[in-house]
Amino acid sequence: MNPQASHSLAQSRIAVLGYGSQGRAHALNLRDSGLDVVVGLRRNGGSWQRAEDEGFAVVEPADAVRDADLVAVLTPDMVQPALYRDAIEPNLKPGAALLFAHGFNVHFKQIEPRSDIDVVMVAPKGPGALVRSEYARGRGVPCLFAVQQDASGHAEARARAYADGIGGGRAMLIRTDFKEETETDLFGEQAVLCGGASALVQAGFETLVEAGYQPEIAYYEVLHELKLIVDLFYEGGITKMLEFVSETAQYGDFVSGSRVVDAGVKARMQDVLREIQDGTFARNWITEYAAGLPNYKRFRQADLDHPVEQVGKKLRARMPWLQPAETQSAVAADTVTPLVTPFKRVG
Repeated sequence: MNPQASHSLAQSRIAVLGYGSQGRAHALNLRDSGLDVVVGLRRNGGSWQRAEDEGFAVVEPADAVRDADLVAVLTPDMVQPALYRDAIEPNLKPGAALLFAHGFNVHFKQIEPRSDIDVVMVAPKGPGALVRSEYARGRGVPCLFAVQQDASGHAEARARAYADGIGGGRAMLIRTDFKEETETDLFGEQAVLCGGASALVQAGFETLVEAGYQPEIAYYEVLHELKLIVDLFYEGGITKMLEFVSETAQYGDFVSGSRVVDAGVKARMQDVLREIQDGTFARNWITEYAAGLPNYKRFRQADLDHPVEQVGKKLRARMPWLQPAETQSAVAADTVTPLVTPFKRVG
């Protein structure tokens, strides 16, 4: 049992709503820390049986909330307002705590919690699988934590105890607030991690192919090998990347990087950040979701239909190390057939 986790939650019942990547990891880690956990899910939903098979008491969300001292809301952002309205608000007892792993709905006032409850956040800085595997190794993933509302006078202690219970205290706890976590998280996703990286890869692929280079080679140079660089960033920042790439690559970085990502890019990033800060993005996303996601579906399909994805799908099929174990033998056997594509000589 984790002694820190027991400090303020030992006699508490924790309801974990949701059993996806984060929900499952949190529930398992909290239970392994000696805490009393119940899982709240829609009956006959896809995760119900899995949670039961892994030894949890599983009940409908309203029933999970009713007896809980702390409710962890670990469902997707867009379903949380209805979940709060229908299952949490009418059933959460006074003085209990409501915990989120992302501040979107509270910060943008899609959920306005009752004044008689604690409202806190614990946000692991890693995917659920890593949160679980690091805990199992006796380690942990750093967590952000925040207190939005302290009705009990013990909200911070509860948040810290929860973070300890999922392993975060073994690594690092970083104090923040709902505003900072929400706005920086959205910005990172849009400008760099998802939107920025995808757009940069697509533009690089198009530039090479339009210049007459083979699409397969373009794929390797601008997408496949990106993992090598990101892994170096992840392990040791820009310092390690510069240490492990060639001098030629370093010089190219120095003279060309700022030509591609120039002051204009930074100015447009600032525009993205302003739209996050002033609520424009949130309003647009909420409206889009309510309308049935017409633009979302169109944008997503455009990414799936991009030539870099079509080429990549064929190439990845020849990479047995990327396949599930049960299909690796079949894929490896098939690789004796060369992948031949028309070659257009450049120049």
